[in-house]
Amino acid sequence: MKHNFLRWSAMAIVAAALAACGTPSGTRHSATGATLAQQAAQPQVSRQALGQGLYEVAYSPRQNAVFVAASGGFGEGADAPRILRLNPDTLAVQAEIKLERKGFGVVLDDEADRLYVGNTSDAAITVIDTAANQVIGVVQLAEKISGTGPDGKVQERYPHNFREMVIDKANHRLYAPGLWFKDSALYVVDTRKLALETVIPGFGFVATGITLDARRNALYVSNLQGQLYTVDTRTLAIRDKAEVQGDQLLNLALDSKRNRVLAIDQGMDRIDGMRKKLGGLDYQNRGNGNQVVVIDPADGSVLHSIPTGEGPVALLLDEQRDRLYVTNRGSGTVTVYDSSRYALLHSMALPAHPNSLSLDPKTGAVYASVKNGSDDPKGSKESVARIQF
Repeated sequence: MKHNFLRWSAMAIVAAALAACGTPSGTRHSATGATLAQQAAQPQVSRQALGQGLYEVAYSPRQNAVFVAASGGFGEGADAPRILRLNPDTLAVQAEIKLERKGFGVVLDDEADRLYVGNTSDAAITVIDTAANQVIGVVQLAEKISGTGPDGKVQERYPHNFREMVIDKANHRLYAPGLWFKDSALYVVDTRKLALETVIPGFGFVATGITLDARRNALYVSNLQGQLYTVDTRTLAIRDKAEVQGDQLLNLALDSKRNRVLAIDQGMDRIDGMRKKLGGLDYQNRGNGNQVVVIDPADGSVLHSIPTGEGPVALLLDEQRDRLYVTNRGSGTVTVYDSSRYALLHSMALPAHPNSLSLDPKTGAVYASVKNGSDDPKGSKESVARIQF
């Protein structure tokens, strides 16, 4: 699915901020010329074209299946929104679960046989029973308000859009950052009642990333003005806010073995301009982007900076094997690192734009959704790739 970034509609602007609906351009720095250390074992990559508008993927050990959000297309004859259930070895479609609203982000509670699907532009979450392959509920997070849009005009819109989610099994909650330009918020869903529990304001300009440290009762939320928030999951109070030496903290992952938070620092010029125009921020850039920053969550200090390809989006940590995977939409690659030494091991081409990642913890297989590029035929199918070392 492609959006015109020059059109100042709310959805197009949010898409630009997320770098999830188009090709990154104008990045401040590229690691293309970096010397690559080659891993001895070469990856085996298989790939299957599946449908229009593929976004996040989730692997279920319990069901031994891969689930991918297919938001569908636009216009007559376009694919309808659905969740595709895939064979994890062949990537063949085993089932299609129809959605009434377009789905983008997914998060899995495998023990409960539930897949939560983020309806980004509808301020809702669709809940799926993965054993029965059917929708069992929809949680409406917000109602439309009359507010100023990105074009400066008053319009009917939802107060926030939604992207990443995380499950807190111990507290029976799902957390979803609601992003906007002036004041993002954290939405908290009671997963037993399938109802909104509360909304916590105060997360700055375009809150995007989220990860949970259940052992420390800490939820980490990042935004695109270089801030990392720590929320106490017992009280739902913001415990701390750190200024990080990184500007566009898009996606997060927790390294629980080392008590570190890993964050994509994307580095899109377009987002730099949006901070002032839409967020009203007088912001000075702290870095060059196109990197993963390794953060000490105690004080927000950056312990390491890992150069990536151009336009990094998603990161996936395989703690058992000390491997870190990063999708680089701009360069059309997935890069693989030793997460104990932060050394580059491999870079593989997955054109046009690799997007989201998921892991089979038993085999180490990694699944990646791959977006089409501007040169691909309109309405053509996007794909999922399986990477196995």
